[in-house]
Amino acid sequence: MDNSKTRKVSSGMHKNNKSETWKLRLYVAGQTPKSIAAFANLKKICEEYLKGKYSIEVVDLLENPKLAKGDQILAIPTLVRRLPPPLRKIIGDLSNTERVLVGLNLYLREEGGTCQGN
Repeated sequence: MDNSKTRKVSSGMHKNNKSETWKLRLYVAGQTPKSIAAFANLKKICEEYLKGKYSIEVVDLLENPKLAKGDQILAIPTLVRRLPPPLRKIIGDLSNTERVLVGLNLYLREEGGTCQGN
């Protein structure tokens, strides 16, 4: 993570691809161990379960605290799934992969082990 107010990370999704893009926003407060862990855990989960179908925006609330109001952020780190609807939030360092998958409304199909979202 860098020191800018927000940072976007993309999975290389092409605009012509008809697959739905997951738009995720991670609210952090500086370079704390929890913030760094949350970003690393989110990136790992996205690469494993949403490869090619996600974008991550990191918002540092130390740089711009007013951005917290829009998504009603009360704790950090907080992950907000903006797309696909509905909006969903997960608080914490995202180290519990199963909890994150449930929170993002992703589930594993038993045959083939592929991941599907609603």
